[in-house]
Amino acid sequence: MFIDTHCHFNFPAFVTDLDNSINHIRQAQITGLIIPAVCADHFSQILQLSGQYHELYAALGLHPIYQHSPTDLEILVDKVSTHSKKIVAIGEIGLDRYDNSIAWQKQLDFFRAQLSIAKRFDLPILVHSRKTHDVIYHELHQANLPCRGVIHGFSGSYQQAMQFVKLGYYIGVGGVISYARANKTRQTIAKLPLESLVLETDAPDMPLSGRQGQINRPENIVDIFKILCQLRPENPIEIRDTILTNTLTLFNRINKMEILNQT
Repeated sequence: MFIDTHCHFNFPAFVTDLDNSINHIRQAQITGLIIPAVCADHFSQILQLSGQYHELYAALGLHPIYQHSPTDLEILVDKVSTHSKKIVAIGEIGLDRYDNSIAWQKQLDFFRAQLSIAKRFDLPILVHSRKTHDVIYHELHQANLPCRGVIHGFSGSYQQAMQFVKLGYYIGVGGVISYARANKTRQTIAKLPLESLVLETDAPDMPLSGRQGQINRPENIVDIFKILCQLRPENPIEIRDTILTNTLTLFNRINKMEILNQT
């Protein structure tokens, strides 16, 4: 059984054939799946999906490479205030210096505002960080969130990862570890404390090695887990059980009894 902590399940690749998509994740023993938003226009759809299927959970947030308005922050607060049952995180939020289409100061302003919202509602965060690890670390250290969160799609150094881990954050392990050329990331994931890892696919993006050009799917979390087991010294059962514990500890609004009853 697996929990995918980061899957854009509201994207057309999945919702155009929703019943089939749900059947696939159930066959893959995915007992939980967190859908992060990227803009306010997606909030209602994600909440509808999470209300319709017990496996699905919502994370609402404003992604750094999308255009947002101050009103979107007000909408975010309103949704979190009134739909708390299946909202388990604030995300996908963060900073991005790869795409220069969004002004840096605007990214910072929205990131800081959403950190405050996460703190207000005692929710963990899903953090997008591209070429911004040092700034992200500083902002997270300053924010001192009670629930911490996940550094999503991590591909930095071991030293950077450990900075986040010591701050109380988890590292998202995804398809990047399937690439032989991603040796730095693979070595980092192999050495980090197992208690600091969670699984994610970022589907439909971030396809695994050998599947470039294909739609990434949440079922591929099974293959990510198998690759992780090849990199780690622990046995697969310990890895599986520890990662499940990590996930349920961080996302404490996930229905633990419902998950554990399926294991």
